[in-house]
Amino acid sequence: MMVAKRVRSVVPSKIRELFEKASKMEDVISLGIGEPDFDTPQFIKDAAVRALKSGETKYTSNLGILKLREAVSEKYKKEYGLEIDTNEILMTIGAYEAVYLAFQALIDEGDEVIVPDPAFPCYINDAAMIGAKSVRVPIKEENEFRLIPEDVNEKITRKTKMLITCYPNNPTGGVLKKEDYKGISEICEDSNIILLSDDIYEKIVYDYKPQCFKKYYDKTIITNSFSKTYAMTGWRVGFAVAEREYITPMLRIHQYVAACLNTPAQEAACEALRSDQRCVERMVNEYRKRRDYVVKRLNDMGLKTILPKGTFYCYPNIKSTGMSSSQLSEYLLEKCRVVVIPGNAFGDNGEGFVRVSFATDIEKIKEALDRIENVI
Repeated sequence: MMVAKRVRSVVPSKIRELFEKASKMEDVISLGIGEPDFDTPQFIKDAAVRALKSGETKYTSNLGILKLREAVSEKYKKEYGLEIDTNEILMTIGAYEAVYLAFQALIDEGDEVIVPDPAFPCYINDAAMIGAKSVRVPIKEENEFRLIPEDVNEKITRKTKMLITCYPNNPTGGVLKKEDYKGISEICEDSNIILLSDDIYEKIVYDYKPQCFKKYYDKTIITNSFSKTYAMTGWRVGFAVAEREYITPMLRIHQYVAACLNTPAQEAACEALRSDQRCVERMVNEYRKRRDYVVKRLNDMGLKTILPKGTFYCYPNIKSTGMSSSQLSEYLLEKCRVVVIPGNAFGDNGEGFVRVSFATDIEKIKEALDRIENVI
């Protein structure tokens, strides 16, 4: 079978490989999944049902339904003081599609894209599919996994077209300081490069208020999603916010890839944004309790773990075990039936760490950590 060159450049997901292996085993507890264990709040589901019953089952604008884009615009006005026109918002099939569209619409073969290391692997694979080069910037434990502006500046060349930021960071749970937002924005402006800020964990934060790169730099593309914030992973509702010069070419591809987003799901997302946000607060408060428990247990085992200020992941340093990230992940799965994700699944700089998710019921977390402690 003849396979396109662009497909051969895509690296299979180590995360999915591990889950596939675990699915064939019994009595497995997963601390690997990047998905809320909560159900979608009932009032959001009710909005989708109302849409179905009232016949809201037709195509919408390629950009997405107007009232949903208005709700997104209201969100950025309220939270960041930004004036976002509804034509600068594109509703997408999750944040995944939004990132993909930005790469396809704006990056050419031979361009360079700067990506934090470690970071979620979709960025380097999106770049590979169009023949662009990923340039990795190590984010380090001693800096609490922040993306340091000076480190970014060192990687910029005349071929650099885009910088990716993903904060709060998956897999580390790291966040940026206000001066990082400003410094990184200034570097992008000086070099005239696009900044893509993947903000899907912006609401899952602890004693921390994230900034928005678009406050500091006009050539910012924000990608975001309802998946993590509202426990809506299966609904596949995301969006991009950017100036028209970026949204227009992204829309040109989107209209042939997807036409438009699922109509009842858009109605549900609108309800999510415009209704009481206490459902989000309750989920985040529960994540906080789990985070504190998991981090203490891991540190007590001798696995140095920084307290994450965002996401529902922590990132223990496992170098004291004498094993590689992949070896330890395999060992824990075989010996105690617990899934954790090897750090090198997110980039070479992730070696020596594993990602532990606490988006799991607390009783399962306790059992999993007891098992790990017994074999560590």
